Amino acid sequence: MGLHHTEEEEPFVGDALRDLLDWLSGRGLEVVLIILGSVLLARFVGWAGGRVTDRIDARSTGGDALVRSEAAKHRHSLTQVITWTAVVLIYTVAVFFVLERLGVPITGLVAPATVLGVGLGFGAQRIVGDVLAGFFIITERQYGFGDVVAIQVVGGGDPAEGIVEDVTLRVTRVRSSDGEVVTVPNGQIVKVTNLSRDWARAVVDVPVPSGADVNRVNEVLREVGREAFRDPALRPLLLDPPTVMGVESLGLDEVNVRMVARTLPGKQFEVGRELRVRIIVALRDQGMKVTPPPVSADEETSRTVREGEDA
Repeated sequence: MGLHHTEEEEPFVGDALRDLLDWLSGRGLEVVLIILGSVLLARFVGWAGGRVTDRIDARSTGGDALVRSEAAKHRHSLTQVITWTAVVLIYTVAVFFVLERLGVPITGLVAPATVLGVGLGFGAQRIVGDVLAGFFIITERQYGFGDVVAIQVVGGGDPAEGIVEDVTLRVTRVRSSDGEVVTVPNGQIVKVTNLSRDWARAVVDVPVPSGADVNRVNEVLREVGREAFRDPALRPLLLDPPTVMGVESLGLDEVNVRMVARTLPGKQFEVGRELRVRIIVALRDQGMKVTPPPVSADEETSRTVREGEDA
């Protein structure tokens, strides 16, 4: 009885095994090839995108991660977004092809997908908002890879400060002064302070005693600006000679004389530090007592960012 049952099952098992082998040699092989091809194609797109961004950075910076043109920043961010979109599209198409090879009717999924899409739509409003905000950030060139920014998000709190390392349609990643990567959803951004856009300005307020000869101080500062513009080490960072704006504010014991200089983007803090050293030395050579010029909050932020990078 048991032997007769086994003999009846053997043709069934053989037919099932034969059908499985036929499927594996036909549609199953196609499914494997589709999955393998999509993975390889996605990796190739990622590799190609990385090569393009590296070439953009190499041509536009010359080794400096901050001094790059706005067009280069935009091309870098746009390449990253196109790469990310292409990878998502590749995997999406691969899923549809796999479902078709598995015999799943695509048209039969339209109605459930519509219901599921409506349900997810209510829960994905923030994601859609992030993507739209990212689209406008990139198209309007608000900031790009390598920019020094301070990003204020919804709800207040301390802004995310640092160097932009990645910009996608959904998020922006910023490397802080402590080396931490801060990920900010684009839809939550309410204010962005870009410290390295097009050109920058170094502002130095020089406090001098109220009884000092302001005209003499102005002449000393002008000479400092002329010497700085002639300096081969500092000249490449300056767009034009530093200028003296005159008395900026009055106090009981001192007055502040302002000096400004237009610099390459991101270099205003380095130029400001150099000008302060030169100003202190020049005024002391003239026999004037002067306290070190104050450092702005933005310069302090940039200094900590640079120190974090050097560490």
